[in-house]
Amino acid sequence: CFKMASTSGGSQQDLNQRSINLIEFSFLNHRAELSPLLSTNNRHPVRLVENEDDFWKFVNKYECMLRSMGHPMLPACLKGDELNEIDPFHKYKYLSIEMDGSVLRMQDKDELEKQFKQLVLIYLDFKQKEKFARLRKLRKGQKELPITAFKQDFREALDATRVIIVAGDTGCGKSTQVPQYLYEFGYRGIACTQPRRLACVALAKRVAQEMLDDYGTKVGFQIRFERNRTQNTNILFITEGLLLRQLALAENLEQYDVIILDEIHERNLFGDFLLGVTKCLLRARPQIKLILMSATINVELFHNFFRDEGARLVQVPGRLFPIRLRYMPPPALELNAGQASAKRKQNARLDPAPYIQVLSLIDQQYPLTERGDVLIFVSGVAEIETVCEAVIQYAKRQRHWIVLPLHSGLGLSDQDRVFDYAREGMRKCIVSTNIAETSLTVDGVRFVIDSGKVKQMSFDAVCKGQRLKEFWVSKSSAEQRKGRAGRTGPGVCFRLYGQQQFDAFEAFPIPEIFRVPLDAMLLAMVAMGLPDVRVFPFVEPPDSERLEQTILDLKHHCAMTAEEKLTPLGSSLAKLPVDLPIGKMLLMGCVFPDVEQLLTLASMMSVQNPFTTRAHSDQRCEREREPLESEQGDLFTLMRAYCDWVQLKRKYESSRKWCQRLGLEEQRLYEVSKLRQQFQHILEGCSMAPASSSSTSLSKSERSRRAGELRMLRELKRRQRFGPQRQRKLLKHQPHQLPDDYDDDDDDDFDDDDESQKDMRDVDFRLRHDGRQLALLERSARMERDRDVMLMKILIVSGFYPQLAIADEFNYCKGGTQQFFHAQLKPFLSLHPNSYFAKNYELLKLTESDIQTKPDYYTPKQPLSDRHQLLCYQSLLETAKPYLMNCIRLPAAQTLLLFAYSIDTNASVTRIVFDGWLSLDFPTPGSGLKLLSRAIQLRRHWNSRLFAKLNELNRPKCVHPSHHNKSPKEDKEDILWYDLVDFMNLNVVYSIKRLLPADLKVLYTRCAPNLALKENPFADNFELKVNADKGGFNVSENVVYACLAEQPWCLAMDAALQAQPWKCADCDLELEQYVVTEQLQHRLKCKRRVVTKRKRSPSPPKPKPDDGPTCSKHAPTLYHCLMCGLDLHLSQIDILRHRKQCSILT
Repeated sequence: CFKMASTSGGSQQDLNQRSINLIEFSFLNHRAELSPLLSTNNRHPVRLVENEDDFWKFVNKYECMLRSMGHPMLPACLKGDELNEIDPFHKYKYLSIEMDGSVLRMQDKDELEKQFKQLVLIYLDFKQKEKFARLRKLRKGQKELPITAFKQDFREALDATRVIIVAGDTGCGKSTQVPQYLYEFGYRGIACTQPRRLACVALAKRVAQEMLDDYGTKVGFQIRFERNRTQNTNILFITEGLLLRQLALAENLEQYDVIILDEIHERNLFGDFLLGVTKCLLRARPQIKLILMSATINVELFHNFFRDEGARLVQVPGRLFPIRLRYMPPPALELNAGQASAKRKQNARLDPAPYIQVLSLIDQQYPLTERGDVLIFVSGVAEIETVCEAVIQYAKRQRHWIVLPLHSGLGLSDQDRVFDYAREGMRKCIVSTNIAETSLTVDGVRFVIDSGKVKQMSFDAVCKGQRLKEFWVSKSSAEQRKGRAGRTGPGVCFRLYGQQQFDAFEAFPIPEIFRVPLDAMLLAMVAMGLPDVRVFPFVEPPDSERLEQTILDLKHHCAMTAEEKLTPLGSSLAKLPVDLPIGKMLLMGCVFPDVEQLLTLASMMSVQNPFTTRAHSDQRCEREREPLESEQGDLFTLMRAYCDWVQLKRKYESSRKWCQRLGLEEQRLYEVSKLRQQFQHILEGCSMAPASSSSTSLSKSERSRRAGELRMLRELKRRQRFGPQRQRKLLKHQPHQLPDDYDDDDDDDFDDDDESQKDMRDVDFRLRHDGRQLALLERSARMERDRDVMLMKILIVSGFYPQLAIADEFNYCKGGTQQFFHAQLKPFLSLHPNSYFAKNYELLKLTESDIQTKPDYYTPKQPLSDRHQLLCYQSLLETAKPYLMNCIRLPAAQTLLLFAYSIDTNASVTRIVFDGWLSLDFPTPGSGLKLLSRAIQLRRHWNSRLFAKLNELNRPKCVHPSHHNKSPKEDKEDILWYDLVDFMNLNVVYSIKRLLPADLKVLYTRCAPNLALKENPFADNFELKVNADKGGFNVSENVVYACLAEQPWCLAMDAALQAQPWKCADCDLELEQYVVTEQLQHRLKCKRRVVTKRKRSPSPPKPKPDDGPTCSKHAPTLYHCLMCGLDLHLSQIDILRHRKQCSILT
C-alpha cells in the first residue's frame, strides 16, 4: 500500500470516508503514485495496459466526460454479492472483464485504490469493445470485397488444375484474400511473392490481423535484411529475388505446397525470371500448385504461356467509383507531328500553363465544400520542379492550395507528407512521377491531371550505359493513372493529350527484361544448373544479340569459361546479392588480409546515393558538405559522410538533424550498415574473409551493459510492432515553401509519432551493432592513409574495368561545362553536374610543372608526363547528354597494365596499346619494359592467389583452412597489397593517346617476329607462342609482345641507343650495344635477379578518432632508391624499411 499525498478536498482519511468528487480531485494529479499499480505483482511483472500514455489520455477524457454530463461523483464500488443483483442499475455490473486480485498491486485497502481498479477495468472494457468494433468492420469489409463472390470458383479451379490465373483490378482483394482461402482449403506451405519489400511487410501484417494472428506465427514475411518467420509459419510473403535464392539453395522448393506470384503484370526482371523457373518447376514437382495474380493487363499473354499446364483464368471485377474522362490537349498537340517535334526542340523546358489552367478550371467548377485533392503526373524531377514553381505562384492568388512534390529522390519524411490531410477548405496538389501510379496509393485524390509522359531507364548493352529518356505512356499505364481518381469516390481525369494520341499509344509498357542488364540473371541461371540459357522459357525472350553480349561480358569477367561453364569466380559471384562488378570487387579484395574498408565501400556503392536533390540545390547543404568532400572522388566523399554519421551514433547524438542539414537520406545509411553486415556474413560463411575483429568475446561488464541495452531495445521494438501505426497529420498551410526547403526551425513539424517512427530505424541499428561493432564501422569508413585510398581504388577498378574514361586532348583550354571524356565504347562524355570533379575539373588537368621535356627523337605532339590520369566511373547515365557517375581518378599507365584485357607492345616495349583504344609511349629507355614486367608478375600473383582460394572453396567435401593458422608462405604473400600500392605510385614518364579507327588499320605487324626468343622472359611458367592474328608472341594470358608496327620515333630512339652500352641493374653484366632482345635473354639467365618477394613490413597503426593530424614522418614523399632504381612515394619510416630490405636482397 502506498501513502497518498493530501488532496484539495482534505486528508487521505477523509478521502477514504467519502466518495471521490472529480470537481475537487483528478487521478492525473497522482499519476506518479498510481502508475506503478498498472503492473502485476508477480516475479516477472506484466503490464495491465499496452500503452500507458494512451491509458492516461483515456482517464483525462473520461473525467472530462463525467464533469460535462453533471456526474462528477464517482459511484461507490460494488461488492461481490451486489454485482450479481440486477437492480439497481450500475455500469460496473456490465463490465466483461474481471482481474485476478491475487496478482495485483492494488489490494482495495482504500476507496482510491478501489476506484482506480474500476477505472482500469473500464479502460480495458472500452479497448476490448473498440477491438471488437474494428473486427466487425474488418469482417464486413472482407465480405464486401469483389473477390468474395468468386471464392467457390477459385476452389473449383484449384481442384481441377495446377495453374490458376487470378486477374483483378486494384482493390478487388486478391492479394490479402487468396492466401487466406488457400489456408482455409488446407494448404500449409504458402509462399506469396511481391515485387516490393514494403508490400511484403504491409500484406503480412494485414493478413495476420484478418486471421487474428497478430501475436502468432502463422503469417510471416521475409525481405532483404529482415525476416519474421518460424518453422510454424504457414503463409510467407517474400520478395521475388529471395525466392529465387531459396530455389538456388533448396532444390525444387520442397517446403512450399503453393507458390503465389503477385503483380506479374508489372513485368519486372525477377518476375519474368520466376515465371520461367516455375514453368520448369511444375515438371519437377507435379503436386505443387501455382497461382498467378495480375491486374487485368495482358492476361492472355500469361494464359498462353501456361496453356500446356492447363492454366485456368478467374477474372474478378475491380472496385472503382465512376471516373469522368476529359481530353484537354495543349495547342502543340493539335499540330502535325513534324511541327510539334520542332516546337518541342525549341522549347525543351516544360510549359506549366496547361496544368495551371486545369487547376483554375477545378476552382471554378468544384467548390471547396466538395473535398478532393489533385494528383498531377509528369515525367521527371525537373518537370516536377517546373510545375511546382508555377502552382506556388498560382497559390499566392488562390490560397487554398498546398503543393507537395513526390518522387523517389525525396527523403522518406517528405514522401510521407502526401499521405497527410489538409484542413477544411484546403486542397492538396501532389505533383508526382509515375511512383504514384502503382508503388504508392494516396487516398483522397479526386482529380488526376495526366501529362501522358514518362521517363524510363533503358540499358545500352553496347556502351554499358543507362539512358533516361522521355516517352509517351502505354494505354495500360494511362488507365492506371486514371484509376487513381476513383479510389475513394467519383473523380475526374484530365488528360493533356488528345483521343487520337491516346489511340496511338502502345498497349503495354516495355518489360524490364528489355531495359536492364542481364548479367546477374544469366549468372543465376547457370548457377541453378540450366545447361543453356538461350533455350530458357522466357515469357518474352530478350534479343539474341543482348544474350550473346552478356555471355561475352561474363567471360571477360572470368565468371564463365569458353565452354560457358561457371568458373570458381562465377560460382562465388552467384552467391552474392549484388551487381556483378561490385561482387567481383569484393572477391578480388578477399585475398588481402584486411577487408573491413572494402566491405563498407562495396555496401556504399550498392545503395542509392544518400544525397537527395536538395543537397545539391540548397546552398546551406553545400556549405555543410564542403568539409566532407574528397579530392579522390565522389565515392570517398560518401565514405566520409558515413564515417561522421557512425561517429554520431557512437556518441548517441541526433543523426536525423545532421542528415537534414547535409541533405542526406538517413535511410540509405541504415541500408549501408545492413548490407555491410550481410556481406560480412556471406564471406565469412564461405571462408573468403576472416572473422570480424568485433566478434571477439565481451568482458563481463560489457556483456552486462549490452544485455540491459538489448532488453530496452527489444521492448521498444515490441511496442512498435504491436502499437498503433503512423497517424495521418494535419498539413500546415505553407503555399510559398516546398517540403524540400528545409529550415532549422522545421523540427517542430515532426511530432511525437513521427519521432517514434524514425527512432525505430535507430532501434534496429543498435540491435545489430554493439559498441565494438560501431567502433569497427567507424574505422572501416575512415581512410586517412594514402595507401588505404589507393588500395580501394585498385579494388574498384578490378570490379568495374573497362569502365574507364580519358580526358579529351583539348580539355586544357576549355571551361568546366565543356570538359569532355572518352570511354572505350562511347566518346564525348560529361561529368555529372553534381560530381565533385565537375566543380573542381582543374584536378584532372596537367599543370605546366607536370609536363616533362621531350627527347629529340620523340616527335609526337602528345605531352610527356608522369601525372596522366584516368577516370573510373561506376555508371554511365544519359539524360540530356551522357554523364559519368561516381568517378574516381587513378594513374593511367599502372591502371591499364594491371587490368586491361589485351596488352600489345612493340619489340622495344616503348609503345604499349591497351584493348585497342589507348596507346602509351615510353620514350625513356627501359621504363616501359620494367613497368610491363612488374605488372605481369603482379597480375599473375594476384590471380593465382584468388583462384587458388576459390578452387579450395568450391572443392567438394574439403575442410577450409582457418584464417588464423596461416603458413609462413601465406604470411609472405600478404605483402601483395603493398606491392600493388607501390606499383601504382611509381613515377614513369609517358604520353597517352586515344586511338581512332584509322590508327587501327596500321597498328599490327600481323606477321611472325624476327626475334630469337626460345623461352618466355616475362612469365616463367607460360608457354611462348606466336600470335597468328596480330603477330608477335603471347608472353602471358593478356600480353602480346612485339606485335605492334614500329613508329618513326621508335626507330629513331633505337638508332640513338645502339651506340650506347647497357648494364644490368641486378648484376655486373654489361652489353656493348643497347639491344632489347639480348636484354630479354639475359633476364632468363641473370642469377642475381630478384625473384622472391620482400617480407611484409607491419603496417603503421591507423590514427584513432581522437588523434590529431598525422605526424610528418608518416607523410609520403618522393624517394629514388639507388639500389633498385625505383621512384617511390614513401613515408620516412617506409623509406628506412625499403632501404633495409633492398640491402638484404642485393
